[in-house]
Amino acid sequence: MNPSFFSSPSHQQQTPGLSGFSIRVAAPNDLTQLADILAMSFHSREGFVEWVYPVLRLGIYEDLKNRLRSKAEHYICLVAELVSREEGTPNYKSHPQRMAGTVEMALRSRFPWQIPSSDYPYLSNLAVHPEYRRQGVAQQLLSNCEETAREWGFSEIYLHVLENNHAARQLYYQAGYRLQQVDWNWTGWLFGQPRRLFLRKQISLS
Repeated sequence: MNPSFFSSPSHQQQTPGLSGFSIRVAAPNDLTQLADILAMSFHSREGFVEWVYPVLRLGIYEDLKNRLRSKAEHYICLVAELVSREEGTPNYKSHPQRMAGTVEMALRSRFPWQIPSSDYPYLSNLAVHPEYRRQGVAQQLLSNCEETAREWGFSEIYLHVLENNHAARQLYYQAGYRLQQVDWNWTGWLFGQPRRLFLRKQISLS
């Protein structure tokens, strides 16, 4: 079964109270909002970037659309959307037009030529809409990715973070990720770009 196009109880977390966030698998009609969130999170709109921002956003949209269409066996894109509950009732109501965040996970390989395969689950494009930051959205998305990695049969999960992204580093550290290695290349050294930190988390299969 393709994990990109099914939902299970592990992807239906809801926060108790009058409002919270529900985590589910992304659908094609989410693309516009997801492209907005990713563009806002990874690209500044100051200076020259303001002029090319629509192009950057379109590129994000098309790349994500292709990944969602790929139907790869081990790929998943999750979204967090606002849910609310009327006081005194047990039912939650989702707000598809109020998307709060997203994350993707797929398998990568350390050594493609190695047999047996050295594939591992890798997180990317974790982004939260500025309006909903510091409300636990990122933690819920990470938790659901870890549950999916367990379902895939893995006991470790990996991601990259820029060395100067202190907020993201703190988030991942609090979530249990630890430094595996520091990626280094000549381009970063020559142009003073921040190094990429490769983080790893051990997860239980139970």
